[in-house]
Amino acid sequence: MKILEVKGISKNFYQTHALTDVSFELNKGEVLALAGENGAGKSTMMNILLGSFPPTKGTMTLNGKPYEPKSPSDALQKGISMIHQELCLVPSMTVADNVWIGRCRQFAKGGIYMPSLCEERTQKLFDDYEMDLNPRETVKNLSTAQMQMVEIARAISYGSQIVIMDEPTSALSDKEVKVLYKIIRRLTKEGVSVLFISHKLEEVFELADRVTIFRDGHMVEECNVEGLTMEGLINGIAGRKVENLYPKLSMEPGNVLLEVKNLGRDGVFEDVSFQVRAGEILGFAGLVGAGRTEIMQGIYGIAPANRGEIYVEGEKVENRSPRQGLNHGIAMVTEDRLRQGVVKKMNVQMNMTLAYFYKICKGGLINTNKEDKDTDEMVKELHVKTAGSKMPIWSLSGGNQQKVMIGRALMTAPKVLIMDEPTRGVDVGAKSEIYGYCNKLAGQGMAILLISSDLPEVMGMSDRVLVVRKGRIVAEHKRGEATAEEIMGEMFGLMNTKETEG
Repeated sequence: MKILEVKGISKNFYQTHALTDVSFELNKGEVLALAGENGAGKSTMMNILLGSFPPTKGTMTLNGKPYEPKSPSDALQKGISMIHQELCLVPSMTVADNVWIGRCRQFAKGGIYMPSLCEERTQKLFDDYEMDLNPRETVKNLSTAQMQMVEIARAISYGSQIVIMDEPTSALSDKEVKVLYKIIRRLTKEGVSVLFISHKLEEVFELADRVTIFRDGHMVEECNVEGLTMEGLINGIAGRKVENLYPKLSMEPGNVLLEVKNLGRDGVFEDVSFQVRAGEILGFAGLVGAGRTEIMQGIYGIAPANRGEIYVEGEKVENRSPRQGLNHGIAMVTEDRLRQGVVKKMNVQMNMTLAYFYKICKGGLINTNKEDKDTDEMVKELHVKTAGSKMPIWSLSGGNQQKVMIGRALMTAPKVLIMDEPTRGVDVGAKSEIYGYCNKLAGQGMAILLISSDLPEVMGMSDRVLVVRKGRIVAEHKRGEATAEEIMGEMFGLMNTKETEG
């Protein structure tokens, strides 16, 4: 039974054609995957469905009736909710209040809001869908993965007939991903339809009934998942044959650029020691919450370590802030693009040059000619899809925003580049570009620290892999010396590692 029909939808932003003549259908109780590279038009289509902005032309019907949402609130009332790729939570409020935000009136007695009623209802929702969350916890104390689960719970709580999921697993652990899979299967069994966007292509085969492929703002292919191959899906998305997803180049490492000795922060990580050399990509594998990000934040200066030593090219340094980290030749592309990355009120250029102003300022004046030139070169170098560097950052897809964040780090000409989940929410074609750029930077003598929850990515792109568990480095492997099963065992504490030996 057809629940949603999209016919000939187009959307123009100034001179940019974000969508051109897109048509597709969604049936009741099915999972329809929307696949495509960053900037292909998927998010634009979802924003039109949500009523965030109207289409330039085309029509939509919902349950056979014309559907013209005026706002996201209007879309919700008509039965369409969305789990956004970027977190939209209020950090100072509790989990329960975030789940029911804007609807707390239903938990009032005599006109007085009763938090206990809201928390009870939230706990029942969590129990029903097997979510391990505390309704009373303040959101700012949660991990990124837990925040994503709150977003999922909120979308479910509306009882919508269509749920749009934009990269819902990007920040989730394997355990939480399995919970989400159960939720999706339960929803579809109850007749709820799911529009599923993910760059983790294995999820398309795991969950979807059909897949619609977007490319350059056009809907180019629609097919049943049954009978589709991974190679066929990748080539359909990229519009070309992707030969090698992890194009790691072998090169001889140079001198030690960064050395960390016995680094620690109370209750977070302990006794962390390693070296990384010029031209080397050092990968960090571990479960969500293992301490990988916290170690990097301690090195860079976001959340400084209170024990241990850091050396850059043999010179001892103290990084008590990101500015000190930058001054000592260390740059970091952070895991959380929304909270620690992009500044949404700024344009592409200002976001890219934010950490770079000290290099182009004299006497308090910015050399705008150099700023324009360097930004344009970086946009071209990283293949950022944008109508221009003065476009607002929010007009870019998540993957292109990520490229801007990488550009910001590179503008500072670092000796050591920390990349924390650099391909999260990034399509297969852009991933290949980022990997290729990592090779290029390593070839130029930069040292790269690569954190990723995608184990094949870490193993495929690293010269060495360090395994982190409970805030400690428990194993080290040279490229090709360990299997994925062995590393997974070390991540879960099932293998004989330094931790068990000690």
